[in-house]
This record gives sequence, C-alpha cells and structure tokens, in this order.
Amino acid sequence: MRSDYCGGINEAHIDQEVTLCGWVHRRRDHGGVIFLDMRDRDGIAQVVFDPDTPECFQAADRVRSEYVVRIKGRVRRRPAGTENRNMATGQVEVLGTELELLNAAATPPFPLDEYGDVGEDVRLRFRYMDLRRPEMLNRLRFRSRVTSYLRNFLEGQGYMDVETPILTRATPEGARDYLVPSRTHAGSFFALPQSPQLFKQLLMVSGIDRYYQIAKCFRDEDLRADRQPEFTQVDVECSFTDEESLMDTMETMIRDLFRDLQKVELPRFPRLTYADAMHRYGSDKPDLRIPFELVDVADLVAKVDFKVFSGPANSDGGRVAALHIPGGGSLTRKQIDDYTKFVGIYGARGLAYIKVNEVAKGIEGLQSPIIKFLGDEATQAIMSRLNVKDGDIVFFGADKTRVVNEALGALRVKLGHDLKRLESEWAPCWVVDFPMFEQDDDGGLHAIHHPFTAPSCSVEELVKAPAAALSRAYDMVLNGTELGGGSIRIHDQAMQATVFRTLGISDEEAEEKFGFLLDALKYGCPPHGGLAFGLDRLVMLMTGASSIRDVIPFPKTQSATCLLTDAPGEVDEKQLKELHIRLRKAQQAAAPAKPAGE
Repeated sequence: MRSDYCGGINEAHIDQEVTLCGWVHRRRDHGGVIFLDMRDRDGIAQVVFDPDTPECFQAADRVRSEYVVRIKGRVRRRPAGTENRNMATGQVEVLGTELELLNAAATPPFPLDEYGDVGEDVRLRFRYMDLRRPEMLNRLRFRSRVTSYLRNFLEGQGYMDVETPILTRATPEGARDYLVPSRTHAGSFFALPQSPQLFKQLLMVSGIDRYYQIAKCFRDEDLRADRQPEFTQVDVECSFTDEESLMDTMETMIRDLFRDLQKVELPRFPRLTYADAMHRYGSDKPDLRIPFELVDVADLVAKVDFKVFSGPANSDGGRVAALHIPGGGSLTRKQIDDYTKFVGIYGARGLAYIKVNEVAKGIEGLQSPIIKFLGDEATQAIMSRLNVKDGDIVFFGADKTRVVNEALGALRVKLGHDLKRLESEWAPCWVVDFPMFEQDDDGGLHAIHHPFTAPSCSVEELVKAPAAALSRAYDMVLNGTELGGGSIRIHDQAMQATVFRTLGISDEEAEEKFGFLLDALKYGCPPHGGLAFGLDRLVMLMTGASSIRDVIPFPKTQSATCLLTDAPGEVDEKQLKELHIRLRKAQQAAAPAKPAGE
C-alpha cells in the first residue's frame, strides 16, 4: 500500500511520486491551502493540498487528527524560509494528489501532537494511543536495537539461545511466586519462573556450555518505579569459567553497547567490595557520580554523654556515621526539616547536623543544637576527621547499622541531585565479595542472592562459620542502579547440600524441592556461572526514562494491575471447578440483633 515511510522522505526523493500510509498527526488550514502532517512509526512528513485538485482537497478538508489515510503525491522542496530543521523531513514536503480514507477515528483521549500533563493512569488505559507518540515509539525502537545488539554480541561469543520452561515449580529466590493451578493434577500448582536459574544450570550439566535467553520472569512483590510483576532479563550462563572471565565479557558487552548505540565511552568498571560499598556509600549499588561519602565517627563519640550517639557507638549492631557536604551550609532550616522527613522514610528517628560557618573560630564557628550534648572535644575531633571548610554542613546518622546505611545512603543521593553535584554523566562499577548469608530477625540465615551461589570457602569452613562466609557473587551497577547480578554457581553436590542445611532446609525438604538438581550435580557438572541483566532497567537508563513503565509496551501499574485490559479479573465458577478451586468468600458483617419485642 505504501512506497515509503513518512519519516524516510528526504531531498533524494524530490520530483518523485510517493505513497504514504499513516495517521493524521495534525491538520492545518492556511487560507485555502490545507496542510496534513502525516505520521507513522518512522516519523512525520508534511503533505500539502491545494484547490487545484478539488476532490482531493475536499477529502483533506474532512479528515481530522488520528484518521488513518493513504496519500499519493509528489515530493518537492519546501519554499525558502519554511524549512523545519527540527524534523528529519523538514527540507521537503509532499504535494498531495490522491487521498484515501482508510479509517476514521474518534477524538483522542489526549493530544498526541504535543505531549502535555496527561496522568499516567490515562496513558495506561489508552496505551495503544500512548504508544503512537513519537517519544514512546522511539523508546520501543531503541529497545529493539538494544535487544538485537545483545543477541548479536552473545552469538558472536559462542552463546546459544535456548528457551526454558515458563510453567515450573516454586523455588526460593527471594520473592513470592505467581502460582498456576493444574487442571489435570488436583491440588497441585505450577509456578511462573522468577528466573530461569535452575534450568540454565541444568543446561550447563547438559553440555550446552554457553547459554543465553531474553527471558520473561515473574515476581509477585511490591512494586516501585524499577519493578514490574513481569519483566524481561538478558540471561547468561557459561561453563568452565570463573568470575574474572565472566565479568570481563559482560563489561565488554555493555561498554560496546553504549559506544555503538549511544556514542558514549564508558570507563573501565572499578571494583568495590560489598563491605567497602556499604561503609562508604551506605548502599550495595552506589551512585559514583556523587562525590559524598559516609565516614564512621563512632570511636569519637563512644564516651560522650549524648546517648543518641554513644548508644549505637557502643552497640555491636550499631553505627554512627557522618555525611560531609562541602558548600552545604547554605541549606535553610526548612530544607533541613524536609531532609529530616525524608530520612524518616528509611527508619531514621531524626537528622542531626552541624553547620560550619568559620573554621578558624573553633566551636564558636559552628552552628548546631547538638554541640552542647556532644561536647567541644568530640565535636572538634569530628570536624578534624572530616577536614571541613567554611560553608560546609555535616549530617549524622546514629542507629542500627542497617538504618544508618539506608537513611544516609539515600540522603547522599538526594543531596547529590538536589545540589547538582554529579561529577559525571555515567559512573559504572562492579560490587563483589558479597556475604553469602544475612541474618533474619529470628536469628536464622537467608541467602543474599540465592542458594545456588557458590561460597568462597570450603564445605568445612562454611559449616564452621556460615555467617562469615563470602560468596562468589558480583553485581554490575550503573548510576546507582543495579543493571545485572550474577555469580559462580555451586557445581558440587556436597556443597549444595551443605548450603541447604545452613539455610534450615532439611535433607528431606531439599530432596522434595530440589532432588532433580542434586541428582544432576552427581553426573559430572562442570564449574559454571552466569549473570542476568534487567533489560527494562538498562533501556530505561539509556533512554533517560523515569520509570521502566515507559520502556515496556504494556506495563502494569504499581498495584500490579493492567488498566488497559482490567486484569487481573474474576473467572466463572465453571473454570474454578475445572481447576479444583473454591473461593473463600469474605463473611458478611453480622446484622445487629433486634431489640426484644420487635
């Protein structure tokens, strides 16, 4: 039906006849001459209709925004002074000679010609309209380019694209599973995969050697801007490798991707241990564009009478840290109050601070309500350790280590953005040497990554001191966002069984849930490891979108619903009966008893 895409018309087409198909982006009537901006997925072309072709002119007069039309015409250069340098087709226009109406359109629920303040709920309800916007089309086009590039890179490295099952069984990977009832096995359920983890390990046992997949994954968890109940990851696994080789290949892939698709030269990725990242930045995914760091001061306040500081300073699970912001002394009391509310989100009970007015005046040059509680000696020691200058401000966190890290880590990032202190556009890193386990509130242990991650120690050392064990895990971080995470896997049955026992999984439970994996490890499993990238997050970062919902064609809301299809929805009794399911209805509130005699 078409000879060219609208966005492909250029000066090479001058004096050629073209046929365009698409939507009417905008219609303008300029004193007897009608202009239609025609839009398709590749861009916009201006088409001109004049009264010399009465039938065609009248047809153009009747069309409105979002009508679907087919237009034939001749390409010509735009008159001098009317060129549009903001359009790829801005040097030319099409003199329309034929116009065929393919389909009319109702008035759009929001304007597509210039994106205004349209609520996200409206955009998601009419997603098929929202996706017509050039901004959204370009993001999906870019996503397609990213996917194609990564496929080509991995294929070039000898990786094989292998599909793994969507219907599987529940595995402990840190989030709730989406369960699918079985019609043919009453009372039994499949689970949608949180990742292809176990299957890709079994592929290594099978001798596939190098596997990848653009995989759909599902997690029934609370949502944020960078989370969805269903998401896409670039899943990679490799045999006969170690972390150094895998990390080098994956880093090369991401650096090549940025260089070739965005003309951005990412630096080599520095390495941070988990302990160092938490100590300096309060986060295992630090944004290294921001120069501020957390500094421990517990030793300087351990003996002060100020229990707010000395309590955590003398507690095994506590931390007292300072966040030094050069030039931050100009912050107003209202701004500090706002930051105090902000850290409260992360469990902090307050936000102590010291403003540095004049260093030369000693204590007299400092401004803070906490100095009288800290005392001159401790205050001066803190200022000396931080090497403060006139006009600085220092914020403090004193609480359980987790609370201090989360609160000051988040404050560090917020201040970096609010004060415009980002020192670079892109700052990647690797975070390595994660603890193998983390302690639960009840004293038990859970795996920081997943229970198939290999520890850095022997079976004997793991049994002796499980809480001290480090894992062979690694996370790739970019601008404070985790792009991907992976590890060298356990390939020895004895080690895997030991990890299960350490996590409180009995041998019987391990056999019931993971017997197929334990059996496979007996039959010559090679050393192997892998990594999974969040494709949605990667594209979000590269396009500058504020949410992964803006780079997914049909996303869910933050409450895990689809406004377009109104999913999830109820099903009828017949379907439930076939699945051997009976719903428990919420009990009706009991009616109040009638008084006697009524």
